[in-house]
Amino acid sequence: MIFPGFKRQLAQHRDRMYRLAYSWCGDAMLADDLIQDALSRAISKKDQLKDHAKLEQWLYRILHNSWMEYLRRNRPATDLDTVQIVDELSPEVDFTKLQIVDAVRFAIGQLPVGQRQVITLVDLEEFTYNEVAEILEIPVGTVMSRLSRARKSLKESLFHLKAVPMERQPLLRRVK
Repeated sequence: MIFPGFKRQLAQHRDRMYRLAYSWCGDAMLADDLIQDALSRAISKKDQLKDHAKLEQWLYRILHNSWMEYLRRNRPATDLDTVQIVDELSPEVDFTKLQIVDAVRFAIGQLPVGQRQVITLVDLEEFTYNEVAEILEIPVGTVMSRLSRARKSLKESLFHLKAVPMERQPLLRRVK
């Protein structure tokens, strides 16, 4: 039995799921396919959701399973740790910001898949360790160790970046 507003609640999670899928795979079209697959599975298996309060974790577990299934089906010819994630659709005008964004994405893309998933779920999507453990179906200790290793790796690879303070333009200027 479907509970009231189920499809509406799924639609509310779509954007967040897309950001997460994109951060995992680095490909906009693949991320969209993963979301489509995850949401269609959620709709077809809605009766398996016993605790409606855990809808979010259930959806992210389905997304995780779709991603893992994709990786198993399409064993990449290149090592996933060497894939560079590039943001080609960004409308940012500030070149320095774009360089930092690209460097961070590249550094995240260099992480092993498990570390990449944990750091995006905890640091970007703000899930708790317990929620991440449920989504990925791994022990909480594994979540913490992967997160620690991912943060250490990112710190080492991004150490050369220094945030340059932006010059503030005066709000008022004198006109003669």
